Amino acid sequence: MASFIASPTCPLATLPRVCLPRSQQTSYSVNGGPSFSGLKRVPKIEFLKAATIFSTRSKSSKTTISCSAAPETLEIVQTTIANQLSIEVSTVTPATKFADLGADSLDTVEIMMALEEQFEVSIGEGGAENIVTVQDAADLIQKVQAASA
Repeated sequence: MASFIASPTCPLATLPRVCLPRSQQTSYSVNGGPSFSGLKRVPKIEFLKAATIFSTRSKSSKTTISCSAAPETLEIVQTTIANQLSIEVSTVTPATKFADLGADSLDTVEIMMALEEQFEVSIGEGGAENIVTVQDAADLIQKVQAASA
């Protein structure tokens, strides 16, 4: 199978206006179909089989979550989020995303305001931008508390 790369028969407007004479232009026909003027034939490209990539991940089905937030902080964050969204605390786990809990962007802002009030800290506008999961919120609270101490 031949591969084709398109090249203009005339240079671009920024280059000198020199066109190839019709006798030097090459046309190709594919299976008796229409001719393509101005195309150049290139060698066939071969793809080699990709090397097997080994994962360094454990084959265990359990996911370990590394927590930098204290367990007490995480528990208060989970309770506050459950109260704000009017859901059961048992559904709020560290790995749970706010979107999975049914929280939209306004809910997330209200949650962060409630956490600021609960922990008596100021997160600021830019601090909550990267909050996706409950664990992210607890880690941010812990970080802000450590910075203000």
